[in-house]
Amino acid sequence: MTKKILILSVFVVASCGLAYELIAGALASYLLGDSILQFSTIIGCYLFAMGVGAHLSKYVKDEDVLARFVDIELAVGLIGGVSAALLFLTFSWMGAPFRTMLYAMVFMVGAMVGMEVPLVMRALNVRQTGFSELVSRVLTFDYLGALAVSLLFPLVLAPHLGLVRTGFMFGMLNVGVALWTIYVFRRELENLTGRLLRASAVLVALVFGFIGADRMTQFGEHGLFGDEIVYSTTTPYQRLVITRWKDDLRLYINGNLQFSSRDEYRYHEALVHPAMEALPWARRVLVLGGGDGLALREVLRYPQVEQVTLVDLDPAMTQAFARREELVKLNHGAFADKRVRVINADAAIWLQNTEEMFDAVIIDFPDPSSFALGKLYSVPFYGMVKQHMAANGLLVVQSTSPFFAPHAFWTIDATLREVGLRTSPYHAYVPSFGEWGFILASPQQEYKPPESYRLPMRYLNAETTRAMFSFPPDMKPLPMEPNRLNTQSLVNEFERDWRRSIR
Repeated sequence: MTKKILILSVFVVASCGLAYELIAGALASYLLGDSILQFSTIIGCYLFAMGVGAHLSKYVKDEDVLARFVDIELAVGLIGGVSAALLFLTFSWMGAPFRTMLYAMVFMVGAMVGMEVPLVMRALNVRQTGFSELVSRVLTFDYLGALAVSLLFPLVLAPHLGLVRTGFMFGMLNVGVALWTIYVFRRELENLTGRLLRASAVLVALVFGFIGADRMTQFGEHGLFGDEIVYSTTTPYQRLVITRWKDDLRLYINGNLQFSSRDEYRYHEALVHPAMEALPWARRVLVLGGGDGLALREVLRYPQVEQVTLVDLDPAMTQAFARREELVKLNHGAFADKRVRVINADAAIWLQNTEEMFDAVIIDFPDPSSFALGKLYSVPFYGMVKQHMAANGLLVVQSTSPFFAPHAFWTIDATLREVGLRTSPYHAYVPSFGEWGFILASPQQEYKPPESYRLPMRYLNAETTRAMFSFPPDMKPLPMEPNRLNTQSLVNEFERDWRRSIR
């Protein structure tokens, strides 16, 4: 019976150990961007720490193995359990120490997790279990635990519990292993009362943390964003936060500002109307991204448009902007228009599987701050978009800032030209962002900026339109290579540009 208890505990501790690693990686990706870099460095640090912990386990005396195992479970449960909350609050209110604390906590948890399995194996070996059978059983349950949490984390835990509450939950599981070990081996452990009191104290702290996770998250986000948070949710794809200050609503995705309601009309008029004004015959329009419905709002102003297909990965995004009163008011109820069809899917996969053709394509993805987003600015992706465009149609791409991120901007231009599209870059001043860039592209026709607009505009007119297509010397074109899927040069250029801009 004791063998089975210890072996089953391996399943739990393996699940907990991997969960803390995934939580740290996901949180760092949300807050710092570049998911490949964050996960790679965190996994490397964690595995190195496990090696250190495995080495340190040899200094535990045989008679102390069970006692140290209980102590480690309590320590892992406490540190790992509070890690997400503590890291998030540190980033929100202190900023600079975040990376130091991140890797310090990953190392501490990894070192203690690295001690767990060797101590269990020694405890079992003391009880005369055959070595080959011992290794087989322990490693089998270790890997099964890792498999279980690797499936549950992205599909169930992160989207439904959130990172902070998930951390507290796995901390409680570690404490549960400690309490069960104390109960089963109560005759072999000394100072039972003291161990039970410590375990109970840690468990109570984690339970209160689990209950108050939402309040902690809101407190942290208040420090991060400053304004009142009117909506927030963690989805399998991103963290969405909407804030309000007086009459200003703002959308943040993974901490990055997407729009301010005070000046978003400038951005969305510039994104949509230079293309749509040049296509008075356009009947079918494709919007990729733009789950807030604001680009959709502008497209629907054209009476000749018969159908608009909006493809956005995250259903939480489109549902929020289709149902929440203040957001519906902002996009003028665009999602309720009978001409609109919403598809929640990966844009690249959807393009691969559809045969539909469109007169105009409007691409409004977040900036290419990660490799997951960078693929949506790549040669293969634009090649697929081109296949679904009418020969005399137009494509427009949100292309980050030609002033703050010039290398990234002109890389996107080079990528569009690489697939045989004729490009017309332009820019507009949006107070919340500064100078922002867009690129129009067409399979065949040369683009001529409109000299007037059929619809009334708040920002665009003949003069502002002429200025948009003229680049001053400090935003002059740069010779860049296309963004290919296997290298994702755009993501690196984007990061380097923004690092330079904030120095």
